Amino acid sequence: MSVPILRYGVDDMTRVFGRTQLDNTDYIKAVDDIIDDVRKRGDEALFEYALKFDKQTINEQNIQVSEDEFEKAYEAVDKSLVESLRKAIKNVLDYHTRQRDKFKNSFFESGANGKSKLGWIYRPLKRVGLYVPGGKASYPSTVLMTALPAIAAGVEEVVVTTPNINNPAILVACKECGIKKIYKVGGAQAVAALAYGTKSIPRVDLIAGPGNVFVTLAKKQVFGHVAIDMIAGPSEILVIADETANVKYLASDMLSQAEHDEQAASFLVTTSEKLAKEVAEELDRQTALLERKSIIEKSLINNGTIIIAKDMDEAIEIADAIAPEHLEVCTKDADKIALRLSNAGAIFVGNYSPEPLGDYFAGPSHVLPTSGSARYSSVLSVDTFMKKISYIEYSKEDLLVSADDIISIAECEGFTAHANTIKLRKQ
Repeated sequence: MSVPILRYGVDDMTRVFGRTQLDNTDYIKAVDDIIDDVRKRGDEALFEYALKFDKQTINEQNIQVSEDEFEKAYEAVDKSLVESLRKAIKNVLDYHTRQRDKFKNSFFESGANGKSKLGWIYRPLKRVGLYVPGGKASYPSTVLMTALPAIAAGVEEVVVTTPNINNPAILVACKECGIKKIYKVGGAQAVAALAYGTKSIPRVDLIAGPGNVFVTLAKKQVFGHVAIDMIAGPSEILVIADETANVKYLASDMLSQAEHDEQAASFLVTTSEKLAKEVAEELDRQTALLERKSIIEKSLINNGTIIIAKDMDEAIEIADAIAPEHLEVCTKDADKIALRLSNAGAIFVGNYSPEPLGDYFAGPSHVLPTSGSARYSSVLSVDTFMKKISYIEYSKEDLLVSADDIISIAECEGFTAHANTIKLRKQ
């Protein structure tokens, strides 16, 4: 296995910039049918899909994780993991609590005599639903990185759906975060239940959390009936490196993303041809030693790429064009390079800020925009779980100053009732 080394501006970059073009046509009808079925039949459909897809027998009595199941989860999990989760929870909650404190009611005065107020009011959502995936791995970290920003925002009720209830670490993570309601439902059917509500699962205001293609398409389909955090695609990393970088670190960081699944993308952009060749060799050496070797090899064959840039300006241009989920900067003056970048879900600066630090422990959420959507969207945060309400308060004096202009614009649009309500206040 050899990861291709491409020269920017010379070689075909379709492999890099075409990565977002995943064809999900074959799944759309199946997802639509599941959503429609859950809307019509509610719990009955959920129970049937749980048996069909997840091989679980659930009903009204056991759809929700019980206290006994929580206790058994704690018995099955190593105490050192519980302590590690608690440390991570503190970091993540502290970070997002500080973030919340910046969202205070904000007003500024305006108007001729300074009596008017314009601004906004922040309010947390009332109820949110978090999806925690099953699939090829266990994701207790997803619980932390979705639940804690919502809790810090002041969300009244946080519920979780997951098909992976046989993994005790997920249940322990939920309990440690203070989540009381975990439903044993996965897939598109879980998204539909959260969006429209069933007898057992309440309708929520927002659905957050990653999932497979069925979950992702379902979130896309229910958007509008309910808010969603983002449409997430395969995981990805891009590392910018120069001749000062550590080859072993670079390869290991790329592999940390490649092990997610076969569609994950791992890019290295470097100004050093020598480093590019050394990393390619190191990728092969380290891959042979890893447990998820088969997944990693397919991921690198599908989407692993090393790109040689002529200079750091071009490297930054490439990174911004790719707009990766995770972006590491392993260069001299890495902090200065990082501040020149515009498009990334999260930026990891320096040789000792590897991507897994953000995945599990540092504080910011690891739920990030993928597939180039970092060009226009942001990391999941406290702001995701809050809404902004505009606040407008004019004094009589300030309204009269603007009245004729408002009337003029309203009449131009043919809305005479709009104009009339202003005219009445002039009398």
